[in-house]
Amino acid sequence: MDWNCKNYHTLDFELKKYFGEKAIKLSINGGFTCPNRDGSINTCGCIFCSEKGSGDFAGNVDNSINNQINEQIKFLSNKWKSNTYIAYFQSFTNTYDSVINLEKKYTQALNCPNIKGLAIATRPDCINENIAKLLSSYNDRTYLWVELGLQTIHKNSSDFIRRGYDLDVFNNAISMLKKYNIRVVVHLILGLPNESNHDILESVQYVCTKGIWGIKLHLLHVLKNTDLANYYYENNMKLYTQEEYINLVCDCIEIMPQDVVIHRLTGDGKRSELIAPEWSLHKLKVLSAIDIELRKRNSYQGLKFNQEQK
Repeated sequence: MDWNCKNYHTLDFELKKYFGEKAIKLSINGGFTCPNRDGSINTCGCIFCSEKGSGDFAGNVDNSINNQINEQIKFLSNKWKSNTYIAYFQSFTNTYDSVINLEKKYTQALNCPNIKGLAIATRPDCINENIAKLLSSYNDRTYLWVELGLQTIHKNSSDFIRRGYDLDVFNNAISMLKKYNIRVVVHLILGLPNESNHDILESVQYVCTKGIWGIKLHLLHVLKNTDLANYYYENNMKLYTQEEYINLVCDCIEIMPQDVVIHRLTGDGKRSELIAPEWSLHKLKVLSAIDIELRKRNSYQGLKFNQEQK
């Protein structure tokens, strides 16, 4: 397969194929919270989560959704010339509200000029029938996908990160979203303490059996003012070297089916907030090294998919 000279199926390739030009994501802070923050499940949040609910690059919550979108379009138009934008509700849990409020915020974003897609980041335990029905109503009017933060299939690791729900909850959310023909993207973290490469590959294999549309692989990186930062210092936590991570990512790519769209292959916290690993700041260098390693292996997405399924 030729994904615009890449050895894997990128989101950029997929969106250009659909829209005919580059589509640019705009990260929105919709003013939501999270059941892992407001006391419904916990008050501490996931161990790795930043103060901004993993939306460190999102707009300012003090601004309206319209203003966040307009400001980002103005800024990014100097970098990319495009008339196609995706409103990405990123910060915290973006289905954790009443259906009425969700519809109001999603529609507000979609009514902005040149917004041609909608991406919703959320938790599997914040998907129910009514929310799935609401989301499906946008399928006919825009390019929609929903992102689920799973991070790992392994219980010990999910307990460590304080995820707050069991794997069955994820499976039920996937089934619900697929019932309404909604594209699903799954987030996984690579490098959680006490997880081997084999454990990580098991997580990748598992989610790829669920008929997902896309996947995001995140390098575990440590941000300031998180409980993970405390654990990192107190336990001398080992993080991947760049070489180790690149080899693992390529192993993951090889076992993914070719129709799964790869949205992310690394993690890139803000320079001002990042503690470690410092090499993760150089995102383009890391992505280039992944390309080089795949070519060196004469490898590509899906090379080992069939044999891994046997």
